[in-house]
This record gives sequence, C-alpha cells and structure tokens, in this order.
Amino acid sequence: MKRHLELFLVFLKIGAFTFGGGYAMIPLIRNEVVKKKKWLEDDEFMDMLAIAQSMPGPMALNAALFVGNKRLGFKGSLFSGLGVILPSFIIILFIAVIFTQFKDNPVIERIFKGIRPAVVALIAGPLTTLGKAAGITRKNALIPIIVIIAVWLLKISPVYIVIIAILIGIIHLAYLKQKLKR
Repeated sequence: MKRHLELFLVFLKIGAFTFGGGYAMIPLIRNEVVKKKKWLEDDEFMDMLAIAQSMPGPMALNAALFVGNKRLGFKGSLFSGLGVILPSFIIILFIAVIFTQFKDNPVIERIFKGIRPAVVALIAGPLTTLGKAAGITRKNALIPIIVIIAVWLLKISPVYIVIIAILIGIIHLAYLKQKLKR
C-alpha cells in the first residue's frame, strides 16, 4: 500500500503544481518518473508519451495511467490517475461553489443567457459524428433518447445514468460469458 500511496502523491504533486494542460506536465512527469524515481527509462518514457498523445483523453491522465499500470498494474493506474485529476477536480468544484454566489447577479445572468445558444450549437454540431463513432444505429437509437428524457424531463442525474449503464454492461457481459460456457 505504501507504493500505491507514493504513486498517488507523485501524481497529486504534478497535478497540483502544473498549469497549462498536459504538455506543461510532461517535464514534471519525466523528472519524477525517469530521473527521481527511476520507474521508467528515458526510451520507455518517450514511447509512453507517444502512446499518451495518440490516445483519446487528456494526455497527462493517459501518461499517469500508463506509469501507474507499468509500476503497479491496474491498482497503480487507479492511484496515479486519481492523483493527477484530483487537484483539477477540487479547483473546478471550488469555482462552482464561488459561481453559485454570483449566479443571481443580473449582469452575470444575462451573459450566461447569451452564451447558452452558442453552447447548444457547439454541442449539437458534432453529435451526429459522435453518434456514428459510438455505434448508434436505428436499431439502438432508443438508448440515447431514453437517456435524454431521463436527464432532461425526469431530472435524473447523469451520474446515476452512467452508474446504471456500467451495471447493465457488467450484467450483460456476465450473461454473454455464461451463454458461451453452455
């Protein structure tokens, strides 16, 4: 458990003291995992960096997951990933709390009402491409429609939707494995 905590603290420090995104974190990650801790060789680090850049998602998180997995397997990925994202999460949470104090300000309210249509357009534009990439077809299009209705009209938190989807996926996988055994 000591090694897991060490992994978590290394990436917590990197996440907390780096501003400017994933590329700004590269020198800190390299310094910690190659030079100080010697968890990776320089060549390995460069390979890991190429993989982290080519994968979807934040590069710094991808790098942390890679290092964590290389060091301590799946649990290492969890600890390093949590360490690198926790500072950003806390900062965003803090901003959200502060924002609630200003949300009733008429000027702020008008600004956000003006921004809403642009945000909707920015989200709606790529939806068709995203839907195709996610494998949405006429056959399974009912799933996103149900999710939209659940979140929008029934006011169910998206967090619960994701948890339910994960559970359904696990149950479905177990069912498929049982079916293959027979």
